[in-house]
Amino acid sequence: LDWTNPEVADELDDVLRFWAGRGVDGFRIDVAHGMVKADGLPDLDLSLDLYRDETRRFPMWDQPGVHDVHQRWRRLVDELPGDLMLCGEAWVEPPAALALYVRPDELHQTFNFGYLMTPWNATAQREAITSSLASVAPYGAPQTWVLSNHDVVRHATRLGRSDATVEVVTEGIGPDDPQPDADLGLRRARAATALMLALPGSAYLYQGEELGLPDATRLADDDLRDPTWERSGHARRGRDGCRVPVPWEATGASCGFSPTGASWLPQPDVYRTLAAELQDGVEGSTLELYRHLVRLRRERRLGRGELTWVDVPDADVVAFTTTHDGLATTVLTTVAGTGTALPPDLEVLASSGPLDGSTLPPDTTVWLAGALAPSATAP
Repeated sequence: LDWTNPEVADELDDVLRFWAGRGVDGFRIDVAHGMVKADGLPDLDLSLDLYRDETRRFPMWDQPGVHDVHQRWRRLVDELPGDLMLCGEAWVEPPAALALYVRPDELHQTFNFGYLMTPWNATAQREAITSSLASVAPYGAPQTWVLSNHDVVRHATRLGRSDATVEVVTEGIGPDDPQPDADLGLRRARAATALMLALPGSAYLYQGEELGLPDATRLADDDLRDPTWERSGHARRGRDGCRVPVPWEATGASCGFSPTGASWLPQPDVYRTLAAELQDGVEGSTLELYRHLVRLRRERRLGRGELTWVDVPDADVVAFTTTHDGLATTVLTTVAGTGTALPPDLEVLASSGPLDGSTLPPDTTVWLAGALAPSATAP
């Protein structure tokens, strides 16, 4: 669509009005940073890294005029009845550039993909959380948190890789690639989710992660459907691994996905052991962990809390307290090392995995009732 043509803008206004009239709660804007191109349509510098270089250096991404589009849409939804929300899917670096999308006259939220791309180590986690919160603070917008989506390797798989502490792999994994450690990946994924759900702001969950689903890393070449596979000359496997249908049941040709047994991508055998019916009501299951954490998050108003970093003796621990209306919740996450001692005077509210007596094991998150002493230095 050519956004320099006023008829395009008018037509999209009508589209928004139509769906608002149908009662939708809001709109997710796909590639929200890509509707305006640099003047003259210059060629792309192929040496640029999509995930690490300043996004505005790409002639088709994050150009200044894109904000005019979002400001127009915000004026429109503010005038319509109801409480409509605009959320942008925008892969934009640095965080300060992404924060411009949530100024008071633009979108209500954008997905925080910088956080998704953070390696599994304590220093990187603390820095990502701090910079994320600081970037939106000037605009009074809530930060968002996300660990998986339909474009990247599920976090239960990527956190099981041997290099997860130093980099984040988003490209699809194939049967000939090194296979991640499934047990380690799930343990870290549960810990990462418990950490994320305690952060101030809004948390987004991707279908199937509440079951602990891994990526389908052994899909046959003939099963791949993502256009990336063909467009790359079979060099890149694409995103099919994270798009395999959810297993509702442990039996049947499609694990309950389809009454005919058809499934647009085949489910790996491990999905049967993670089926929703096998986890429902089972203490310690990933599904029940998610339910427990989401319930506590709501009860303790963690999304509306104020984060304060706290001092702990172990450098491999991410530790903070969130407080709302005087109700304090302390969160400890061990991302390496041999574990750390739990504070003896705080009640355990939730844990992403089993505790070892008074010790928090590696790759585990615990929520505690109460506060610890605030940190004297910034992370």
